[in-house]
Amino acid sequence: MRPIIALIPLLLATSLSLPAFAANEPALISVTGTGEVSAAPDTAFISSGVTTQGATAREALDANTAAMNELLATLKEAGIEARDVQTSGFSVSPNYVYTDARDENGYTLPPKINGYQVYNTVNVRIRDLETLGAVLDKQVTVGANTINGITFSVADPSKLLDEARKAAFADAKEKAGLYAEAAGEALGLLKSVSESQSFDQPQPYMMKTADMAAASAPVPVATGELSFSVNVQVTWAVEF
Repeated sequence: MRPIIALIPLLLATSLSLPAFAANEPALISVTGTGEVSAAPDTAFISSGVTTQGATAREALDANTAAMNELLATLKEAGIEARDVQTSGFSVSPNYVYTDARDENGYTLPPKINGYQVYNTVNVRIRDLETLGAVLDKQVTVGANTINGITFSVADPSKLLDEARKAAFADAKEKAGLYAEAAGEALGLLKSVSESQSFDQPQPYMMKTADMAAASAPVPVATGELSFSVNVQVTWAVEF
């Protein structure tokens, strides 16, 4: 029986040490901070091209090739560099004519091919937004009959994101400080920081629209503003 009795003090000592170990674990405060900055874009991307029809695929392609060559030459004359023009889509497809006629068994007759369509588009980067309206006008003038849309961006958003990061961290620290104060404690060492980013498309900016209209731009364009947002998850230890 002596070996069993000898183990009792050891087990008691181990169980008593566990709460003391848990009590030494630091308390943590983890909060999310958000920072957002806005800026006018300095770059635009246009998706445009030419869609042509022909009795044969060859005829439609020849017409499309001629129109696209004229479009590319016009972009070059407008000062758009070759690196800023990239083919984004190309297709040749038949045009079908459907009928309600049926065969002797009552089945609907298959559609017939009635010519062909060729679709060719390019993405164009505009680095000088002052020329955006003029470039749109020239593209349509030389035969660009497909304009899929315009998007705006900031060529180098790194400084804007840094500003958003500072604002997000300050927001998180203020929140954490409020929690610590409410608990009657103080913030201790910084434990961790993680971030995520988001980007918003430009919103209409009426002053910009008025400015461009006053400048008699061939195509009025509203550049709006872009919003860059950073969220940070920050954790601090709490000092007792």
